[in-house]
Amino acid sequence: MIIDSHCHLDDRSFDQDRDEVLARAKQAGVGALLSIGTGSGPPDLEAAIRISDANDSIYATVGVHPHDAEKANDQTFSDLEDLLGRPKVLALGEIGLDYHYDNSPRERQRDVFVRQMGIARTAGKPIAIHTRDAWEDTLALLDEYWVSSGLGCVLHCFSGNEQQADAAVERGFYCSYAGVLTFARADDVRAGAARVPLDRVLVETDAPYLTPAPFRKVRRNEPFYVIHTAKRLAELKRMTYEELAAQTTRNFCDLFGLPVSAFRV
Repeated sequence: MIIDSHCHLDDRSFDQDRDEVLARAKQAGVGALLSIGTGSGPPDLEAAIRISDANDSIYATVGVHPHDAEKANDQTFSDLEDLLGRPKVLALGEIGLDYHYDNSPRERQRDVFVRQMGIARTAGKPIAIHTRDAWEDTLALLDEYWVSSGLGCVLHCFSGNEQQADAAVERGFYCSYAGVLTFARADDVRAGAARVPLDRVLVETDAPYLTPAPFRKVRRNEPFYVIHTAKRLAELKRMTYEELAAQTTRNFCDLFGLPVSAFRV
């Protein structure tokens, strides 16, 4: 089995056939999924929890995406503190900075990012990071507010080069690879992935986004496509798909504090 460590199952594109999507993933050997709970932003913070509570093999996160930073207020942060205590909520995320779209002012993004890191530290929960065109600021804030916590951190949809991969590994972060790893022009990403130690890699779809090659013409990504990203990563690591699947499952358990015995590895 393999785990899709980051997908957006609450997305409206799944509303008509979510059960079928989950069935296809299970049939393909995707034994568990982490549904990311940023949804459409505050005040609704339970988008992923609703799905995970209804499915044994689905876990959840909660958090405010940088796109939605302007929507966050004191009630938002109080709610996050409470929701992090729910049994199937594994992490706070995805949180971070996005200077590509700038849907929220950058200063507000930074403030909300720092506030959420504080909440996760207090709760003893890992964080899942979104960073786009904001690598230096993201890393600086993680260095200042997170690294000393000793808690887990995963860089979701990691698209960094060799130097950025080294910087992540030096800090003990996990690098989660999505469909970008398979794209024709992603040589820098593949070079970085080849350097990341086996015990620091995860795989994800970021569904419904970033469908991997050779299926990029498919409009909507689905969790079962994670096997294609994993196969490409296995090639880079010079190992079998089965070995890579087992390793990333162990890594997922290590990061999120789950017993490996809960999964067939």
